[in-house]
Amino acid sequence: MQFGIMSVSDITQDPTTGITPSERERIEAAVTIARHAEDAGLDVFAIGEHHNPPFFSSSPTTLLAYIAAQTQRLIVSTSTTLITTNDPVRIAEEYAMLQHLSGGRMDLMMGRGNTGPVYPWFGKDIRQGLPLAIENYALLHKLWTDDVVDWDGKFRTPLQGFTATPRPLDGVAPFVWHGSIRTPEIAEQAAYYGDGFFANNIFWPKEHYQRLIELYRQRWSHYGHGAPETAIVGLGGQAFIRPNSQDAVDEFRPYFDNAPVYGHGPSMEDFTEMTPLTVGSPQQVIDRYASMRDTFGDYQRQLFLMDHAGLPLKTVLEQIDLLGGDVVPVLRRELAKDRPAAVPDAPTHAARVQAAYGDGPAREARPGANRGDNLTAGSPYQDGGSPDASKSVAGAAFGLTGKDA
Repeated sequence: MQFGIMSVSDITQDPTTGITPSERERIEAAVTIARHAEDAGLDVFAIGEHHNPPFFSSSPTTLLAYIAAQTQRLIVSTSTTLITTNDPVRIAEEYAMLQHLSGGRMDLMMGRGNTGPVYPWFGKDIRQGLPLAIENYALLHKLWTDDVVDWDGKFRTPLQGFTATPRPLDGVAPFVWHGSIRTPEIAEQAAYYGDGFFANNIFWPKEHYQRLIELYRQRWSHYGHGAPETAIVGLGGQAFIRPNSQDAVDEFRPYFDNAPVYGHGPSMEDFTEMTPLTVGSPQQVIDRYASMRDTFGDYQRQLFLMDHAGLPLKTVLEQIDLLGGDVVPVLRRELAKDRPAAVPDAPTHAARVQAAYGDGPAREARPGANRGDNLTAGSPYQDGGSPDASKSVAGAAFGLTGKDA
C-alpha cells in the first residue's frame, strides 16, 4: 500500500482569522507540505491542475519537479492532469521529462477536471468532454509506446512521423491512473489499457464508488489483464485529526462550514456519515479507513486531502505528523493482514522496469543521425524502439480502430 497527501491547490480564507494567503505563500507551503509528508513516512504527494483563481496549480510538472529535487523517496503525482484540454503531445513530453528528473519517482492521474469554463479557455467544446478524454489518451498512450507516431484523429491536427522527446525513462512509460467521480466510461478506459483507476471517494456515498470500482475490476479481467482482484485501485479520503476527538470536531467545524466545495451545505455530521470524511481521534480514522478493504476490496493507494478549506500551514503539518505517526503505520499493518498473494503491490517505476526487462539492461534512448522528420526511416533511435513498441492493447473499445488504439 502507498499512503499520501493530495492537494486541490485552493487558496481559501481562514475563517477563524480572516486571512487569505497569497499565491506565493500557498506555493511555498505546498513544497513544505510535500517535504514534510516524506519526513513523516508517507509515500506520495499529489496535486491537481487548475487554471483559474482561487487555485494556484496551473503547472503541476514545474511544481512536482521542484519537489522531486528536494526529496529522496517521495513519489510525486498529479491528482488531476487535464487530458481533455491539454495537448497530448505536451503531456507526453512534459511528464516524460518529469519522469527523468525524478528518477522515476512519479506518476499521473488523468481526469476531466471540475471547472467547466476551462474548455473554452483552451479552445475546446465541453460537450465533447468524454470523446476528448478517450481520443487524447489514445494518442498519449501511443506517443509513449511508439518512437514514431502517425496519427489522424478528430480533435487535433494530424501527426506524421512524429517522435515525442524525451522518450520514457528506461523505455517504460509513466504509470497512469484514471480518476473519476462519476463516469463509468473512465473506469472502462482504465481497464482497457491496464492502467490504474482512482476513485475520488470524497463527495459521494460509498455505494456509488463501489459500482465504479466493480465495473473497473470486471472490465480489467475482460481485457485479459488478470483476475479482477489484480486490478490497480486507488482511493481518495479526508480526515482531520486531534488526539481528542471533540477537539478535532470543534477546531475543524468553522473550516468545514465555510469551505468553498461543501460549506453552507450538509452539516459536518451528515457529511461524515455519508462520505469518508473523518473528524476525530487517530483511532477513529484508523477504524474508518481499515474498513475500506471490506467495502472496495484490496487496493494499492490511499490519498488524504488535508491542506484545504483555509487550514493554516502549521495545522496542516500537525495533521501530517498525526497521520504519518499514529494512523498510517497501523493502517499498513491492518491492510496487509490476510492480503491475498495475487493482489499486486502499488506500482513503482523500479518494479515496472523489472517486469519489462527482467535482469537485463533497461533501455537508454540514444538518437541516431537523422534529419528530425523521421519520414525516411524507422525509429530515429539506435536501438530501433522500446520493448513495448510492437505491443497493442487487446480488443477494441470506444470506437477506436486498431491503428488509433
